[in-house]
Amino acid sequence: MKWEGRRQSSNVEDRRGMSTTGKVVAGGGALGIIFLLFQLFMGGDPQEIAGALANQMIPQQTEVAKELTPEEKVVGEFVSTILASTEDTWTRLFRENGINYPQPKLVLFSGATSSGCGGASASTGPFYCPSDQTLYMDMSFFNTLRQRFGAEGGDFAIAYVIAHEVGHHVQNVLGVLQKTHNAQQQTNKVGANRIQVATELQADFFAGVWAHYEQKFLDEGDVEEAMNAAAAVGDDNIQSRTQGYTRPETYTHGTSQQRMYWFSKGFKTGDINAGDTFSEVLN
Repeated sequence: MKWEGRRQSSNVEDRRGMSTTGKVVAGGGALGIIFLLFQLFMGGDPQEIAGALANQMIPQQTEVAKELTPEEKVVGEFVSTILASTEDTWTRLFRENGINYPQPKLVLFSGATSSGCGGASASTGPFYCPSDQTLYMDMSFFNTLRQRFGAEGGDFAIAYVIAHEVGHHVQNVLGVLQKTHNAQQQTNKVGANRIQVATELQADFFAGVWAHYEQKFLDEGDVEEAMNAAAAVGDDNIQSRTQGYTRPETYTHGTSQQRMYWFSKGFKTGDINAGDTFSEVLN
């Protein structure tokens, strides 16, 4: 991806130079951690994040200063550039529809940190917290994504994840997250899961919409990297790799095929009105 020399966002807080370390109190054992990891990766139910994190991950607040390596600094610049690009795209799209776009914050951290939705650690993966309108990312998560779930490396895979989490911010601003949460409270677990799938797929669609307007900056293979990342975090792929079988009624983020389809649709259309994942998933 062509990103060097472009505008960087002023909304990035890099906490990697002052990492929160120490023991992490984990409830529910390893399976609970894996479950929480992929609930939060790509933005699990925001109203449940705080309680889940409080029960599963409680980092000790011991801060250790460290100097960022040249490679880490480059990663920070890349992340800041991608966030700035999403700011430009969504500000323009919102303006065209007569809406103001409040820019989200993004926190980079290593090890563990605190958020408006509770404690966060490397095991929680990237997530969006609506309480403070902030994205949280520990870049070591992408090593896990490659090593355990078959995602290929590449900068655009990271860009896709950022764009997806920004998609949840878009949903939050538009009131979608609150509506889906209310709807989930009025149905059973299976129904709530289906609503969550539709929510996640729409965030994938919004990530594709952003990529549509980035095409002049894309290199050959960038879109394939995003599609590969989307496939890697499909519920069917995750469950197959972690437990050896799938349970569709427990899906919360969509299958690999669904995630690739909706990202691709957003990328091809660039039309924010074409992302009604709820009608398709819930009917």
